[in-house]
Order: sequence, then C-alpha cells, then structure tokens
Amino acid sequence: MSTETAATAPIETDAVIIGAGPVGLFAIFQLGMLGIKAHVVDALDEAGGQCTALYPEKPIYDIPGFPRIDAGDLITNLEEQAAPFHPVYHLGQQVSAIAGDAEAGFTVTTSKGTTIACKVILIAAGGGAFGPNRPPLDRLAEFEGKSVFYLVKRREDFRGRRIVIGGGGDSAVDWAVSLAPIAEKVYVVHRRDKFRAAPESVRQLHELAGTGAIDLVTPFQLAGLEGEKGQLAAVHVKDLDGRERSLEADRLLPFYGLANTLGPIADWDLDLHKHQIAVERSTCETNRPGIYAIGDIADYPGKLKLILQGFSDAAGAAHHAYGRVFPDQALHFEHSTTKGVTQL
Repeated sequence: MSTETAATAPIETDAVIIGAGPVGLFAIFQLGMLGIKAHVVDALDEAGGQCTALYPEKPIYDIPGFPRIDAGDLITNLEEQAAPFHPVYHLGQQVSAIAGDAEAGFTVTTSKGTTIACKVILIAAGGGAFGPNRPPLDRLAEFEGKSVFYLVKRREDFRGRRIVIGGGGDSAVDWAVSLAPIAEKVYVVHRRDKFRAAPESVRQLHELAGTGAIDLVTPFQLAGLEGEKGQLAAVHVKDLDGRERSLEADRLLPFYGLANTLGPIADWDLDLHKHQIAVERSTCETNRPGIYAIGDIADYPGKLKLILQGFSDAAGAAHHAYGRVFPDQALHFEHSTTKGVTQL
C-alpha cells in the first residue's frame, strides 16, 4: 500500500476514489481488473471508513461467502485484494474541490493542497463526513481521547474498567452486553426505561442487569464529569426531577449517534436527493459525466444501503468508466477465473 499525505507536485492518474471505506476499497479492485489506476482520498487517517473507525470488532453477517466476519477483518481482506493494483492512498485529508469535466479531464484538490489530475471520479463517501454527537457536558474536551471515547476499537482496552455507557440505541446496548463480561462495572445511562435496539440485544441487556453485571441507570441523563488531567473519577447523572447520582467510573462511552454532513460534496453541482447523490441506476454515473457515486452515498430506485449492493455499484461504475478512461479501446468482458489478477 502506497500512501501520499502531502502535496509535492501535481499527480496524474486514471481515477480518483473519494472514500476508503469497504466500497471504495472494492472499487480499487474493480478498476484495477480493467487496467485503470486509482488514487484514493479519505478524511480519516486509516482506510476502512466506519468499519475501522467505529466498529472494527463488530461482526457482519451479510457479506457473501462469509457467514460472519468482523468489520476490521473485512477491511484487511479488501486491502489485500486491492494491493496488486498498487493504489495510492491520500489519508487524513478531504477533497475540497473538483474542477474540469469528462472531456478535458478533472482536477481534484484536497484540504492539504494535494492536486490530482484524473479522467474519472468515483465518490464512495458513505453517508458523507461524520462525527459523534457529543453530549453537552462541561470539561468534555479535557477527557476526550483519554477516558471519554466515542467508539470501541479494541474490546480488551476496557478490561477491568468501570464504564459508563450513555445512550439507548444499538451501539449502547450492544457494547454494554459485549463489555459486561470483561469490565469491573458497566452502567447504562438512558433517559427512558425502553431501549431502541434489536429485541434480542435488549433481552440480553436485561438478563445481564438481572445478574448485576450491568446497572441500568434509567431514566437519567449525563450531567457532569469529575476527574483530573483527563482521567475520569466519576460521572454525574440527573433525572427529570433533578435528582442526582454519582457513578464511580474511569471510562465514559457516549453513544448518541453520528452527525453526518455532505461537506464539500454539496458544492460540486451534483443532483442531490435527501443527502444522497442521484445516479443512473445501471452505471452509477451522476448528472456530471465522468463522475460516479457508489455505495450509501448513491441514490436510485430500489437502492438498499448494504455493503454488498455497494460492491455491485463499484463493479457497474468501473465498467462504465472504462469507456471514459480508454475511449478508443473496446472492453472485452472476462471473468476473474479466466483473466486472473494482472498487476498494474
């Protein structure tokens, strides 16, 4: 894997993929099988999108051929599959502007000043730029990254900890159930007695609460933090009547969902529909010829927000893009079992 993180000179390539999540990584492979070289830009510091940033140890059950695979392992496999085509990754930077057209070619500029000239662009940005919804707590920034975390990358990092989990959705419930066997104590703070999670997960949550492995602190809300030098000592909570509790804890996991935004994508003269990019279903091409949208960011009739449908989008877009990258060459379709993997 080659990584380019700073601008040195204008770069030329065939395709730029915006987004290094699972669909963007599979697009590298699909383009590479057609002899199309790709550079990949992602705002995160690691490839993998939400699979890496939010739930690397969470199992996924609907990837064909894998009855179960952890999200992090899926990304590792996709990177390995793309590696023969020598993609160049520009991580930790966001695409800030796109200029040009399919006839003259495109110029992609990133927030770090990297400039890439290309013939086609594939936008695989998922739901757009995302970040956690932060609870309105004084001193929160002081503890972030030290004892307040918005995701669990390694379950083992929380072994023996006293953990407060805020929220009532799938992430809060799933991680409470997962961490309870290894933590010293798990508190789940939610403003309602009912949880908005999968019924089986909620059943397990209440079962663990019945054994004392989890303390359900409801109906309460996070109210304050106590500690020094970024290390929590306690989390204060308050109910609707103003009654307060102090929970001894050294870790806080606020799971209140993600705030998604299209960011600069909204300024690229693309047809948008409900924070997605409208595309032609069979090719995933947008209203701007030569620019494609694949995965969750793409919108067309019957679209399902599934990784496997994003993979299909990547294949369709790559085959249509071939005609724009190599306008004078006919595409002779071959199965990978016949063609094999030819390195670029």
